[in-house]
Amino acid sequence: MSLWRTPPNIEQLNVIQKNTIGEVLDIRFEAFDDESLTASMVIDHRTHQPYGLLHGGASVVLAETVGSMASYLCIDASKFYCVGLEINANHLRGLRSGRVTAVAKPIHIGRTTHVWDIRLRSDEGKASCVSRLTMAVVPLGENPPAR
Repeated sequence: MSLWRTPPNIEQLNVIQKNTIGEVLDIRFEAFDDESLTASMVIDHRTHQPYGLLHGGASVVLAETVGSMASYLCIDASKFYCVGLEINANHLRGLRSGRVTAVAKPIHIGRTTHVWDIRLRSDEGKASCVSRLTMAVVPLGENPPAR
Protein backbone atom coordinates (compact mmCIF):
# COMPACT_ATOMS: atom_id res chain seq x y z
CA MET A 1 0.00 0.00 0.00
CA SER A 2 1.32 3.44 -0.93
CA LEU A 3 2.08 6.17 1.58
CA TRP A 4 1.03 8.94 -0.82
CA ARG A 5 -2.34 10.65 -0.74
CA THR A 6 -1.23 12.47 -3.90
CA PRO A 7 0.94 10.24 -6.09
CA PRO A 8 4.24 12.05 -6.76
CA ASN A 9 4.76 13.55 -10.20
CA ILE A 10 8.52 14.11 -10.44
CA GLU A 11 8.22 16.69 -13.23
CA GLN A 12 5.70 18.77 -11.24
CA LEU A 13 7.78 18.53 -8.06
CA ASN A 14 10.75 19.96 -9.93
CA VAL A 15 8.66 22.80 -11.40
CA ILE A 16 7.65 23.77 -7.83
CA GLN A 17 11.36 24.41 -7.09
CA LYS A 18 11.33 27.46 -9.43
CA ASN A 19 12.14 30.72 -7.59
CA THR A 20 13.04 28.94 -4.33
CA ILE A 21 16.24 27.97 -2.55
CA GLY A 22 15.75 24.59 -4.21
CA GLU A 23 16.34 26.17 -7.61
CA VAL A 24 19.37 28.12 -6.36
CA LEU A 25 20.98 24.94 -5.01
CA ASP A 26 19.92 22.80 -8.01
CA ILE A 27 17.78 20.45 -5.92
CA ARG A 28 16.05 17.91 -8.16
CA PHE A 29 13.40 15.38 -7.26
CA GLU A 30 14.40 12.11 -8.87
CA ALA A 31 12.33 9.14 -7.74
CA PHE A 32 9.75 7.70 -5.40
CA ASP A 33 8.37 4.35 -4.37
CA ASP A 34 5.49 3.38 -2.08
CA GLU A 35 7.33 4.56 1.05
CA SER A 36 10.06 7.03 0.06
CA LEU A 37 10.84 10.17 -1.92
CA THR A 38 14.29 10.89 -3.37
CA ALA A 39 15.94 14.18 -4.35
CA SER A 40 19.50 15.26 -5.06
CA MET A 41 21.54 18.47 -4.85
CA VAL A 42 24.67 19.68 -6.58
CA ILE A 43 27.93 19.90 -4.63
CA ASP A 44 29.80 22.92 -5.98
CA HIS A 45 30.63 26.54 -5.08
CA ARG A 46 26.94 27.15 -4.25
CA THR A 47 26.89 24.50 -1.55
CA HIS A 48 30.51 24.56 -0.30
CA GLN A 49 31.78 25.93 2.99
CA PRO A 50 35.18 27.73 3.00
CA TYR A 51 37.20 24.47 3.11
CA GLY A 52 35.62 23.25 -0.13
CA LEU A 53 33.37 20.70 1.58
CA LEU A 54 29.60 20.39 1.33
CA HIS A 55 28.18 22.88 3.85
CA GLY A 56 26.18 21.23 6.63
CA GLY A 57 23.47 23.85 6.22
CA ALA A 58 23.11 22.94 2.55
CA SER A 59 22.64 19.30 3.56
CA VAL A 60 19.89 20.42 5.93
CA VAL A 61 18.23 22.43 3.15
CA LEU A 62 18.15 19.28 0.99
CA ALA A 63 16.81 17.18 3.87
CA GLU A 64 14.06 19.67 4.71
CA THR A 65 13.13 20.10 1.05
CA VAL A 66 12.62 16.40 0.41
CA GLY A 67 10.94 15.77 3.78
CA SER A 68 8.61 18.75 3.47
CA MET A 69 7.52 17.69 0.00
CA ALA A 70 6.98 14.14 1.23
CA SER A 71 4.67 15.46 3.97
CA TYR A 72 2.78 17.59 1.46
CA LEU A 73 2.16 14.49 -0.67
CA CYS A 74 0.63 12.72 2.38
CA ILE A 75 -2.01 15.33 3.23
CA ASP A 76 -5.26 16.64 1.78
CA ALA A 77 -3.92 19.97 0.49
CA SER A 78 -7.45 21.32 0.17
CA LYS A 79 -7.72 21.18 4.00
CA PHE A 80 -4.16 21.30 5.38
CA TYR A 81 -0.63 22.57 4.84
CA CYS A 82 2.66 21.44 6.36
CA VAL A 83 5.42 23.41 8.06
CA GLY A 84 8.67 22.30 9.63
CA LEU A 85 8.75 22.09 13.45
CA GLU A 86 12.22 20.68 14.04
CA ILE A 87 15.13 19.29 12.07
CA ASN A 88 18.42 17.80 13.17
CA ALA A 89 21.35 16.45 11.25
CA ASN A 90 24.43 14.40 11.94
CA HIS A 91 27.14 15.08 9.38
CA LEU A 92 29.07 11.85 8.84
CA ARG A 93 31.38 12.47 5.88
CA GLY A 94 32.63 15.49 3.98
CA LEU A 95 31.87 15.64 0.25
CA ARG A 96 33.59 17.92 -2.28
CA SER A 97 31.89 17.38 -5.66
CA GLY A 98 29.17 15.58 -7.58
CA ARG A 99 25.64 15.32 -6.27
CA VAL A 100 24.38 14.28 -2.86
CA THR A 101 21.17 12.23 -2.82
CA ALA A 102 18.59 12.28 -0.04
CA VAL A 103 15.95 9.63 0.60
CA ALA A 104 13.06 10.52 2.94
CA LYS A 105 11.18 7.69 4.65
CA PRO A 106 8.43 8.07 7.24
CA ILE A 107 8.95 7.29 10.90
CA HIS A 108 5.49 8.56 11.90
CA ILE A 109 2.56 9.83 9.82
CA GLY A 110 0.02 11.18 12.28
CA ARG A 111 -2.97 13.47 12.14
CA THR A 112 -1.07 16.59 13.28
CA THR A 113 2.61 15.66 12.89
CA HIS A 114 4.83 13.74 10.50
CA VAL A 115 8.36 12.59 11.34
CA TRP A 116 10.81 11.71 8.56
CA ASP A 117 14.12 9.87 8.48
CA ILE A 118 16.27 11.37 5.73
CA ARG A 119 19.55 9.75 4.65
CA LEU A 120 22.03 11.61 2.42
CA ARG A 121 24.59 9.71 0.34
CA SER A 122 27.42 10.56 -2.04
CA ASP A 123 27.47 9.55 -5.71
CA GLU A 124 29.45 6.49 -4.53
CA GLY A 125 26.70 5.55 -2.06
CA LYS A 126 28.64 6.54 1.07
CA ALA A 127 26.59 7.99 3.94
CA SER A 128 27.23 11.71 4.41
CA CYS A 129 24.38 12.88 6.67
CA VAL A 130 21.49 11.48 8.69
CA SER A 131 18.61 13.84 9.45
CA ARG A 132 15.26 13.71 11.24
CA LEU A 133 12.53 16.19 10.30
CA THR A 134 9.32 16.82 12.23
CA MET A 135 6.51 18.50 10.30
CA ALA A 136 3.33 20.09 11.66
CA VAL A 137 0.12 19.43 9.74
CA VAL A 138 -1.96 22.60 10.07
CA PRO A 139 -5.58 23.25 9.01
CA LEU A 140 -5.76 25.82 6.19
CA GLY A 141 -7.97 28.12 8.27
CA GLU A 142 -5.12 28.68 10.77
CA ASN A 143 -2.77 31.25 9.23
CA PRO A 144 -2.79 29.83 5.71
CA PRO A 145 0.42 30.18 3.70
CA ALA A 146 0.77 32.96 1.13
CA ARG A 147 -0.03 31.77 -2.37
